Amino acid sequence: MQVATSHAPAALFGERLVKLGKLKPADLERALRAQAEIRQPLGSVLVRLGMLTEQEVAFVLSRHLNVRMALSKDYPSLPVENLGIAINYMRNAEIVPLQAEEERLVVAMSNPQDEFTCQAIGMASGKLVEPLLGLPTEIRANIERLYGGEASKQESGAGGDDEFEITSQDHNLDDIEHLKDMASEAPVIRLVNQIMTNAMTQRASDIHIEPFETHLKVRYRIDGVIHEVESPPPQLTAAIISRLKLMARLNIAERRLPQDGRIQLRAQGKEIDMRVSTVPTMHGESVVMRLLDKHSVKLDLNTLGFSDDNLRKVQQQLDAPHGVILVTGPTGSGKTTTLYSALTQLNTPENKVLTVEDPVEYELEGINQIQANPKIGLNFADALRSIVRQDPDIIMIGEMRDVETARIAIQSALTGHLVLSTLHTNDAASGITRLMDMGIEDYLITSTVNGILAQRLVRRLCPQCRESHPVLPEIEQELGLRHYQPEGELRLWHAKGCSACGNSGYKGRSAIHEVLVMDDPLRRLILKHEDAGVLQEQARKGGMRTMYEDGLYKALKGVTTLEEVLRVAEETPNAHV
Repeated sequence: MQVATSHAPAALFGERLVKLGKLKPADLERALRAQAEIRQPLGSVLVRLGMLTEQEVAFVLSRHLNVRMALSKDYPSLPVENLGIAINYMRNAEIVPLQAEEERLVVAMSNPQDEFTCQAIGMASGKLVEPLLGLPTEIRANIERLYGGEASKQESGAGGDDEFEITSQDHNLDDIEHLKDMASEAPVIRLVNQIMTNAMTQRASDIHIEPFETHLKVRYRIDGVIHEVESPPPQLTAAIISRLKLMARLNIAERRLPQDGRIQLRAQGKEIDMRVSTVPTMHGESVVMRLLDKHSVKLDLNTLGFSDDNLRKVQQQLDAPHGVILVTGPTGSGKTTTLYSALTQLNTPENKVLTVEDPVEYELEGINQIQANPKIGLNFADALRSIVRQDPDIIMIGEMRDVETARIAIQSALTGHLVLSTLHTNDAASGITRLMDMGIEDYLITSTVNGILAQRLVRRLCPQCRESHPVLPEIEQELGLRHYQPEGELRLWHAKGCSACGNSGYKGRSAIHEVLVMDDPLRRLILKHEDAGVLQEQARKGGMRTMYEDGLYKALKGVTTLEEVLRVAEETPNAHV
């Protein structure tokens, strides 16, 4: 972010940030020292140091300079043409023409106080320039969107499309040094940074970068649902993927085998951890990045959407001195967050807590966390054998992947440890049958398993734009909604959409749960080797509310919509009986 020191001295701008509570005086001093060393505008330094986001700097700067900000809606859908401004000049000066009239040209500039640039644009276009303050990332993204193809032609000096096209079969891409050079070019670095920044701004949990024959597809998973976003030029596919692999410290020469890596960076004032996975496809390597924001996740059971009854049952299981507690659900259902929240509660000076994970997603203060590494022979079972000799009170295993790990976990519970772990099953009752299928004896299951928690994530309605509507009588009868709300008017909610939620109608996610508590009737059925359906029915008789039923309850409360519940949870037969 630019600050023109001739009209708005850096110190004066910094003092305004301090006065508004955006910066601490000590942080301003540090930023001013850094500015003197690297000779960049104060706004840019604050963003690079992670003290403020671009949006925060721009918001204060626009008022400080009395210049209007360029909003997303101000950027044109088509390029403003015939202005006589070179595209490379736009990139270097960080400007984008927004609107051209007969005598006036509106432009977005990262430094609207740069009089020299304003004069140059005015001379080239023959118009009076009206500068607006634009975010550098938005300006660069719109230059690529509006002029990307033309800019590439200018840079290469190519005259026709045939000379300009670079495909994944180009022999130059076999040269690893050439790939490194491409990945280190400023436009590619800016483009990759823009993809990451946009993902964080839109609260994405995953970034998918998928090469195809004629285009490169970029998609974000937001609140559990994948959305396609504007894609970079396909000729930059190899450079973008190489840049990501370099950032994740992967071998860019290896394009035939899957690779896993990690990117740790600081952006928008936050520490972001990205797990990177690459797999070879027909037209190049597909890259998926999982974004882990260590500061946005609240590891507290009270914030995970538990109903009062379910939270009480989970707390009772965590208070037990020993036994096994399992959390089940598919990938991306929030199992790890639930386990970490439970560990945070159990992490007291009186308890020694050890974990074995692959990978360690969040570092927890006061807990000994072990990163499994099968490549060197440190798998879950081997690590578990060692940590049992470390005299722990509580053990967390990232996942019960095989019978050997499950057996050691069961033995640990028998010898007085509280063991937490996960299983990939569709519901709580299936967790019991899965253990039996793995070869765990029924009497061991009944004597060690305290309970099983199954969960799914649903999108949470945006509180600013959600709207309710009365329930039709036929819907009420079909779903048995009166069972969940005995009194009062029954109302369901739907997602409308507003600027606060990106017009999706949803903002954030909540969980729906089912908590199976091991009791004597269930133990008798397990010893008879009854199937999951019979076990679930008995658990419901004992007071368990299924995920579907928990979802209906939360739909009536306005937490989510009926459509979301039906999207993630399987309907329970005779749910309202």
